[in-house]
Amino acid sequence: MKKIDGAVLVLSGPSGAGKSSLVHKIIDDIGECYFSISTTTRPMREGEVDGVDYHFVDKAEFEREIEDDQFLEYAVVHGNYYGTSLRPVKKALEEGKLVVFDIDVQGNAAVQNRLGDITTSVFITPPTLSELKRRLENRSTDAQDVIEKRLQMAKKEIQRVSEYEFLLINDDLEAAADKLQTIATTARFKKSNDEINAFVNQWEDM
Repeated sequence: MKKIDGAVLVLSGPSGAGKSSLVHKIIDDIGECYFSISTTTRPMREGEVDGVDYHFVDKAEFEREIEDDQFLEYAVVHGNYYGTSLRPVKKALEEGKLVVFDIDVQGNAAVQNRLGDITTSVFITPPTLSELKRRLENRSTDAQDVIEKRLQMAKKEIQRVSEYEFLLINDDLEAAADKLQTIATTARFKKSNDEINAFVNQWEDM
């Protein structure tokens, strides 16, 4: 990878935690950024737009991209592939942008492994499991069996909160958005190990 001038902000949390709503609240106030769009093999939902919500592809195309090592991370969730393409991420970082990821706990581990020195991670969740269930049921986009799968997944994900730098409890959207904006602003100040070493070498130059 070429010189990195940007930084990474990872957002994780169960489906229904309000991650997308929070990002929409702060996106115009955190400077130049690139919101990483995942590639998925799941069917497009009503109202979704290819290239805006996700890059929608079939299983064969996704697996070809895996073979070509074109994903920063990928995982199978509820029987469908989800992954993050490397090419636009590299380009955005080289341009000095804040790259924002909305990915699961497995994805966070992969990003930490590849870009951990410039990554700030946030786990976003409703205050309780029962509140999460209420939100999932109220949005009426999933069948009951899918909701149950999401709740079971959330129980597993919450056990890995310690892998994140920040825990953001989204019980009030406005308050949570203010906190996330502060975190995102701070994330921009992270420097890669290479940048730090270069500065130290320059600083010691007599």
